[in-house]
Amino acid sequence: MTTHCDFPIEALAIARAYAEGSFSARELIGATLARIDAFNPQVNAFTAITRERAFAEAEALDARRARGESLPPLAGVPFAAKNLFDIEGIPTIAGSRVLADAAPAMRDATLVNCLVDQGAILVGALNMDEFAYGFTTENHHAGPCRNPHDPTRSAGGSSGGSAAAVAAGFVPVTLGTDTNGSVRVPASLCGVFGVKPTFGRLSRHGTYPFVASLDHMGAFARNVGDLAAIYDALQCADPLDHACAQRPFESANTAHGALRVARLGGYFDEHANEEARAASQAAADALGASQTVEYPDADAARGAAFLITAAEGGQLHMENLRSRYDDREPLSRDRLIAGALLPAAWIVQAQRVRAALRKRVGELFEHYDVLIAPATPMVAPTLGEEFMEINGEQLAVRPNLGLLTQPVSCLGLPVVAVPMRTKSGLPIAVQLIAPPWREDLAFEAARRLEAAQVAYCPPPSFDTALASSGADA
Repeated sequence: MTTHCDFPIEALAIARAYAEGSFSARELIGATLARIDAFNPQVNAFTAITRERAFAEAEALDARRARGESLPPLAGVPFAAKNLFDIEGIPTIAGSRVLADAAPAMRDATLVNCLVDQGAILVGALNMDEFAYGFTTENHHAGPCRNPHDPTRSAGGSSGGSAAAVAAGFVPVTLGTDTNGSVRVPASLCGVFGVKPTFGRLSRHGTYPFVASLDHMGAFARNVGDLAAIYDALQCADPLDHACAQRPFESANTAHGALRVARLGGYFDEHANEEARAASQAAADALGASQTVEYPDADAARGAAFLITAAEGGQLHMENLRSRYDDREPLSRDRLIAGALLPAAWIVQAQRVRAALRKRVGELFEHYDVLIAPATPMVAPTLGEEFMEINGEQLAVRPNLGLLTQPVSCLGLPVVAVPMRTKSGLPIAVQLIAPPWREDLAFEAARRLEAAQVAYCPPPSFDTALASSGADA
């Protein structure tokens, strides 16, 4: 009997142990799938398991090792992808019943292929908000994704399955996407690390779109080293994505000296509860940030992102909103219809605001390398909760979990989300925001928080139960 607990749960540790011959890839994949089979019903992170593919890739890797061939850097590392990434052989459903009967994808998305080329082994597709429009992954078709630290609570969204799969210890790394906070919100609520790189840094080819001018690709992991390694593996100048910048590879592991760091106040304090503000201050203290500064017109940046999202998303989905109205998730459906009806002049003005703010925030980065802000206004709300109270104000949960991420998304800035401790015991994250194309600065700040033991990724919740029950490899 082999349990998942007999193997490392972090990506680089798995790759090292596999290269040393500590176990076969087939054994590891067997234990990984056994853990998913046993505990995914409690979490509902996966919507599809690529079982045959995973074993085939594992056996090919084992054969390669047996022949004495050199191994790629992520050899043997299991991973999974949000179900809007194309995965060869299964339909790309993007969380929607509308696409349930779609033909299987003919090939992998670019980023899936990047990880496979590095030796990682794909084990499945992950739950999400329908068409990536939401912050809670309370999917009406696949069912809600549950927070591994408290199954009565939300995992966040729209990449909820991606964050929950890492938090539960199902896989060490996952792929997600972030339009308005869809990496950073679930990273915060599930207590894992996440990265949203600069707009255009990572290829979107082979993913179902949402908002072309705001969509970012991203990833989740349990520690900074793993997240940096995955980010490095995903970089490519992909001509198949018109927005993917033709830039040289830039490692997340660049060495740095002193960092100029400030904490964002104003808007980011007003829309965060005591626990979220305390996490932001703890990160600032650990990084020696004595300055509190204002993010210029954060409310206007959020408003611009909100309008652009609704309008572009509404136009993209107009045909199936007409033809498959009853098959759409009700809350996002009605918001997209409203978005499609927004006056064009409003969207033009939103883009003007966006351009103006990009310049003003750029001036802020002339003085600071990294800005710190809470990632969510509060810890994970309970599933089905409609309102949350933030500093005495009642706010709707679903649209407002992204209150603190949308102003940053609007400008396409790179962010690393870092999980922190709270008095309640539930996790929450801070955003480490860097200038465009300087992901290395955000990673360096995250690395220092981790080294100072201020950052905290809670251990998987199911290890004891699995160790006592056992599972066949």
